[in-house]
Amino acid sequence: MRTSIATVSLSGSLTEKLTAASRAGFDGVEIFENDLLASPLTPEEIRARCADLGLSVDLYQPMRDIEAVPADEFARGLRRARHKFEVMRRLGADTVLVCSSVHPLAVDDDALAAYHLRQLADLAQEFGLRVAYEALAWGRHVSTYDHAWRIVEAADHPALGTCLDSFHILSRGSDPKGIEDIPGEKIFFLQLADAPLLAMDVLQWSRHYRCFPGQGGFDVAGLVRHVLRTGYDGPLSLEVFNDVFRQAEAGPTAVDAHRSLLVLQETVGVATPPAPVVPTGIAFAELVTPDAEPVSAVLGALGFARTARHRSKPVDLWQQGEARILVNTSGAARRDGTGLAAIGLESPDPTGAARRAEALLAPVLPRRRAPEDAPLDAVAAPDGTELFFCATQRNELPNWRADFTDVAHRAGTPGVHGIDHLALTQPWHHFDEATLFHRSVLGLHAQESVDVADPYGLMRSRAVTNADESVRIALSVGAAPTDDTVHAQHIALTTDDVVAAARRFRAAGGRLLPIPANYYDDLAARYEFPDGELETYRELGILYDRDAHGEFRHCYTVTVGRVFFELAQRDGYRGYGAQNAPVRLAAQHAGRPVR
Repeated sequence: MRTSIATVSLSGSLTEKLTAASRAGFDGVEIFENDLLASPLTPEEIRARCADLGLSVDLYQPMRDIEAVPADEFARGLRRARHKFEVMRRLGADTVLVCSSVHPLAVDDDALAAYHLRQLADLAQEFGLRVAYEALAWGRHVSTYDHAWRIVEAADHPALGTCLDSFHILSRGSDPKGIEDIPGEKIFFLQLADAPLLAMDVLQWSRHYRCFPGQGGFDVAGLVRHVLRTGYDGPLSLEVFNDVFRQAEAGPTAVDAHRSLLVLQETVGVATPPAPVVPTGIAFAELVTPDAEPVSAVLGALGFARTARHRSKPVDLWQQGEARILVNTSGAARRDGTGLAAIGLESPDPTGAARRAEALLAPVLPRRRAPEDAPLDAVAAPDGTELFFCATQRNELPNWRADFTDVAHRAGTPGVHGIDHLALTQPWHHFDEATLFHRSVLGLHAQESVDVADPYGLMRSRAVTNADESVRIALSVGAAPTDDTVHAQHIALTTDDVVAAARRFRAAGGRLLPIPANYYDDLAARYEFPDGELETYRELGILYDRDAHGEFRHCYTVTVGRVFFELAQRDGYRGYGAQNAPVRLAAQHAGRPVR
């Protein structure tokens, strides 16, 4: 199906928005009136610009307060409409959006509303245009799609149809099944938006919190299925009012928007991109650093051994059990200290995983490699993290491990046996995009979003996992955009005995994050522990939590650059220690990262 996006969904000038929409792969745009009014280009120039970019102008919007108003107000409305219709003809748009009236003088009279809309449609027809009537969720008298359709049906004009908007329908809890009673040819336009499930005024909810399909809590796909059963053959168009999107760069937002429609079309069965290939494990985590010494010291204290060196690049492999950390000191290393730059994902079909990623607009990253290096495909996540698709079996190609030459045969100190999870802090404007990306591109399941109290605000976090949780990635966005402590990433390491692992780490010279004594006083009040256990946790800075499935004991190293490590002991526990996160964040704020 054709795809479209309202210019109000993107930031920047109208020309910047049009360029972003075209580059992201959209077929058309809805031009929001304010964007046109603020543009120095004439309607003819905008029309030509859209044509050059391969974009159709699918809708001009909005026209307001036209129906069921006093005669003098309606006369003014028709005069305004005549001017707008002339602009639309110059612009090349053939459909205008008319929102249900919120005028304080509007009356609850469906017959009058139908009469006014019929007259408006007569005028539109003179210009070769169509009118799409939409029920605003906060309309004064018309606030549901079925009510709007009854008025359109009563008006009975070939140039008058209805516009369906998923937000206005789903935010009111209306049953979308009734859409199937509307003839498809009378649905002139379909606007789509998702939203988090919030208990708030619907107008403010609409204007600030809409998001792209798949990023919120609405069943947008279910609504689209009902629309398609009517025979509707117009575009799927996004109309999203969102404070974050309006401040973020237009290009990446447009890509995220188009990806959401590609996934939606797959969900409703009108498109068949390559099937998702769900990763089966973490092959490695790659750190980049201008100075390997600090992070190497931490890894050594954690019990890792430097076991191999890349044949052609300044990259060392540190390993303990199935936990593998690459330390990269190439010229591309971060200037702001050590950072988590790449993740190797074990995949049963690396080529298929790469095809899926590329089809869903994930940027494929060019790689500088020697002829003998493994031909690993890599794509960029929204936060810039590189994702490599690696063969699950070591004797399969591409085998990334074959690029490394052994430098030691000594195994790491027993204690850590794998990577429990990776925590990636997202740029403030990429959190919803990151969730959709990991769900759609990688086929991971998104758990519920949680809010964590930070000393300087709230931190949002959401984990994505595969079915057996051998891949766990916690996505978060911090409260203070300029604070490296809040925005540090971390690697959680699995251990069967966190107390022993913490003691070994400290004995080897490692520094654990100190936890305030007040935390342990509260822990004693909430839980009963065997004699001496709580004192051990207090001594080592070990935190404790439990859920319906079991217990969780974990502790943290101090931060190196923008990365710290977590030692995690799960005994059936399914969470990530969210109960303890405010204490950890406060402790990190209190100290300074080691550079």
